[in-house]
Amino acid sequence: MAQLGVFRKKKSAGYRFFLRFIACLHLFMLVTSIVQAADVKWGFWAHKRINRMAVFRLPAEMQYFYKKNIDYLTENATNPDRRRYSVVGEAERHYVDLDVYGDSARITLPKYWKDAVQKIGEDSLRKHGIVPWYIQTAVFQLTEAFKARDPARILRISADLGHYIADAHVPLHTTRNYNGQLSNQEGIHAFWESRLPELFAEDYEMWIGEPVYQTDIAEQVWKTVMASNMASDSVFEFEKQLTASFDPYKKYSYELRNNVLTRSYSREFSEKYHQMLGGQVERRMKASVKMVGDIWFSCWINAGQPDLKTIAGFVPDEKVKNEEAAEQQSWFQRLLRVRPEGDE
Repeated sequence: MAQLGVFRKKKSAGYRFFLRFIACLHLFMLVTSIVQAADVKWGFWAHKRINRMAVFRLPAEMQYFYKKNIDYLTENATNPDRRRYSVVGEAERHYVDLDVYGDSARITLPKYWKDAVQKIGEDSLRKHGIVPWYIQTAVFQLTEAFKARDPARILRISADLGHYIADAHVPLHTTRNYNGQLSNQEGIHAFWESRLPELFAEDYEMWIGEPVYQTDIAEQVWKTVMASNMASDSVFEFEKQLTASFDPYKKYSYELRNNVLTRSYSREFSEKYHQMLGGQVERRMKASVKMVGDIWFSCWINAGQPDLKTIAGFVPDEKVKNEEAAEQQSWFQRLLRVRPEGDE
């Protein structure tokens, strides 16, 4: 009987583990489907475009390496968004809710992370977004990668940094009402950030010229998020005005994207909204390209202008695959709380 009791306990424990495994597997599949749906529904066109255009601004000494890896920098410009679903602490790197801190946010918020933590507290900062501070962290990381002449880190951090800088230029990344959920304008985030660039950015004038060395990157980052926040009022107000005067049956249309029928803002509504914004999307996108190029260049200068020809033979493909596989494994292990092989 004692043996039978032990057997039942083992069976019960094994059954509970099996149920937990199945539940976590379903969760994994659900989140994966959400990520895939987001890719299909909104796309990452603007982020890829910004990183790609920034490469052409670099001096010849940097282009030798960056242009050779332009496809990597383009395709991996969206990695931070993908990590939001799997990496704890990633989401808050993409935004900062300046309206939480009141009208005097630029004056009251410390420029540097350590000062901000001392004044406000890390938990509160992370709750409301840390993009202006995290960009500074990524700048330090890229500078160190240049000093070490580590091609994998240079490419990975450059791609990520381009993403965070671009996010800082989006007005809706600087407010609590980031998707119009507080003003009955849900969906406006992707409308401004994805739909409009996908429709009209091919006609944008994106040539800016050679990069400019930035002596105070932190100051430039803060100027950027403040300018983005100041532009947010028109983002909401113009959409509200246009919606009030527009035939509600013509505001949206349905399009096939990757064989999925998706509801989007109609071209007619998008064109009128784009006109009302008066080139705002183009200006913010162009400013993103400028700042990405400037900061990549400044990191290289601050690292002592290392000769990138010595690492030009690096091929990132296999290493990237291994890193992505390791990241997915880490996520799945956290879901299941499974001890990885080799741990004691």
